[in-house]
Amino acid sequence: MDSLMPRTVILGAAGFIGSHLVDRLLAHGHEVVGVDSFVTGVRENIAHLEGEGSFSLLEQDVTVHIDVEGPVDNVVNLASPASPVHYMQLPIATLEAGSLGTRNALGLARAKNARFLQASTSEVYGDPLEHPQTEEYRGNVNPIGPRSVYDEGKRFGEALVMAYHRALGVDTRIARIFNTYGPRMRFDDGRVVPAFVSQALRGQPLTVFGDGSQTRSFCFVLDMVRGLEKLLESSEHMPVNLGNPTEHTILEFAGMVQRLAGISLEIECLPLPTDDPRLRRPDIERARRLLHWQPEVSLEEGLRDTIEWFRKRV
Repeated sequence: MDSLMPRTVILGAAGFIGSHLVDRLLAHGHEVVGVDSFVTGVRENIAHLEGEGSFSLLEQDVTVHIDVEGPVDNVVNLASPASPVHYMQLPIATLEAGSLGTRNALGLARAKNARFLQASTSEVYGDPLEHPQTEEYRGNVNPIGPRSVYDEGKRFGEALVMAYHRALGVDTRIARIFNTYGPRMRFDDGRVVPAFVSQALRGQPLTVFGDGSQTRSFCFVLDMVRGLEKLLESSEHMPVNLGNPTEHTILEFAGMVQRLAGISLEIECLPLPTDDPRLRRPDIERARRLLHWQPEVSLEEGLRDTIEWFRKRV
């Protein structure tokens, strides 16, 4: 490989966001080493890269070890179950990804003298008492609730990243990722976008938890990976929110999915899950100021692409 080509290790490379980040960095001249255990990652997400000379894949469990030969310029840690369905099915594996996996990822970055980017989450804010959520907000998280395996795993991961930065001088960054959607999401993901889209395309009632008045903001995945790349290239060590500040109620979103899918369906209301956030909207002023980043893809445009991707696979 060209010695001037940055060599980037992406942990969780076969995941939804990870696979899109692989594509973006390859397009921008990186050599990418993808690492995935395929516990929740999907081989189809990276199948198009077969024969791509600048991409290689290592099937490894980051909670056990990460073994990458040769020099490394960047390490991006996206390795964790990320949907409520998966992290509640895999509670211990999720906690281990946030703790042992993050420690091993940081160890790799330290050994290789590489930049490190931790994919954290808006779930560190829990069911927020501050709205919108700024990076200074410390959160309202139930440490022993069913969602805590993900929420607290990510909070611990952030603490570990800052400890490696402050005590050991590792060049770290932290992205707090808000709701992201787009092609390559799993049908069984359980989050609202794949749930509504797959239900609509199958002619099933749309399942709304609670009364649908809770809010979410939706960031298209191509906007998200653009923000991750900008953060990786920055010198910012404190957490940065990445997400779309435009807010919608779940009922509004259900109506939009039906309209764009061209299908009118019943709404089926189910009990609200324990500790499910009532409000979720990022304050992205730090990202605008430091990264000159903000979302560009409208929800309608991104949903059209997402629906078409799902339509081909129903």
